[in-house]
Amino acid sequence: MENFWDYNVWGTLNIFAFLLLSLLAANSLKRIFPVLKASLIPTSVLGGAILLVIAGLYKLVTGDVMFDTEFFGGHGMATLEVITYHTLALGFIASALKSSENAFTKKRTTEIFNSGVTTVSTYLIQAIVGFTITIIATKVMTDFFAAAGVLLPFGYGQGTGQAMNYGNIYELEHGFEGGKSFGLTIAAMGFICAALGGVIHLNILKKRGKIDFASVNKTNEVVDEIEGKDEIPMQGSLDKVTFQISLVFVAYFMSYWAMVGLGALLPGMKSVIFGFNFLLGVIAAALVKLILKGLRKTGLMSHQYTNNFLLTRVSNFFFDIMVVAGIAAIRLGILEQYWGILLILGVVGAFITYGYNRFVALRLFPEYPEEQFLAMYGMLTGTASTGVVLLREVDGGFKTPAADNLVYQTIPAIVFGFPMMLLATLAPVKPMLTWVILVVFFFAMNIILFRSKIFRFGKKKATK
Repeated sequence: MENFWDYNVWGTLNIFAFLLLSLLAANSLKRIFPVLKASLIPTSVLGGAILLVIAGLYKLVTGDVMFDTEFFGGHGMATLEVITYHTLALGFIASALKSSENAFTKKRTTEIFNSGVTTVSTYLIQAIVGFTITIIATKVMTDFFAAAGVLLPFGYGQGTGQAMNYGNIYELEHGFEGGKSFGLTIAAMGFICAALGGVIHLNILKKRGKIDFASVNKTNEVVDEIEGKDEIPMQGSLDKVTFQISLVFVAYFMSYWAMVGLGALLPGMKSVIFGFNFLLGVIAAALVKLILKGLRKTGLMSHQYTNNFLLTRVSNFFFDIMVVAGIAAIRLGILEQYWGILLILGVVGAFITYGYNRFVALRLFPEYPEEQFLAMYGMLTGTASTGVVLLREVDGGFKTPAADNLVYQTIPAIVFGFPMMLLATLAPVKPMLTWVILVVFFFAMNIILFRSKIFRFGKKKATK
């Protein structure tokens, strides 16, 4: 029988309290110190860094791992990893449940498609560069894990949750000691590169007179209504926020059973399948949306139950928790021998991501190149929310299509990006073959991306 005063009852709640307190502390620091506000470092990243520093000082003084003490239930580091794992999927599900009634023109559809292909192409160039660096590193450190560089696109391109997922796969199935912390550290470095690169670029634009921060920040933002047409009331028999969260967990529950079923069919790929919890969650969310739409068409349901504004808030909550928990879960001691490689991966990854996305934005998005570049660079070094933070500095009212590109590009990105996720599991087994496939895949994606330029040139040549 449990005693309510025992730490095994309070441990997980104490962890959540620390995560949320760190977010409040980080938010206060950004308000107190202008330099932190100007840095554009996300509050969740700063909150995670605060916990990382506190935990580091605690270990220095006591010799113990702070989150593994009795106060946090005795296994807090593992709990932080579990929280990171689940909040990744829950955040994606909440985003996927949002409805869209927009009718896109052919031009807008092309821009969204190109944004999705740009995302996957950036994943690929990050993987190629990262993989090349760690393959070379194995010549110097013979016991180093060659496929570690493939974690670069998961840390930079996809964020904390996926970096930890694949780091965990490499750690459990291929013996990469510290794989989870390696992936989480890359993700943390990505946020720093997003902030530094973004601030430097914004200041260059300011010096050239291309942007006026004062006028940008005065722009009023337009948000979705909390109570839209035909929607359930905010406070009915079931609170509207409760309903949004319920739908998110219903979709995640469905994805769990899908993973259980696939794991039974393919036992050798069980860890990979459960690593795709976010993807199966998005598919389950799409199914929930179809069911709700069908119920409305048949007249069995008379109201719209999802609300985009509230789902965005729910999604952002899960992503904030994911980031702060992911950074707090980094085990610095395990990474002592890897810092040199991590710094090289971080710096080179930032320059490659910056250069490639700048190149694409200037050529394929000539009507709003700066907005598209900042949104994509922010997303492909941090998360979509980081991209939005940078975008707001030049397009506070979201007057350009760049913000919509960030949202809707996920569909083509998932379709084209799925093979790369499979290649990531092949990398530790056949490193050189995987590297070659990644290079070929990258060139193929760029032919698709620049098809209008390539084939227009071909047509011009043929008519001469």
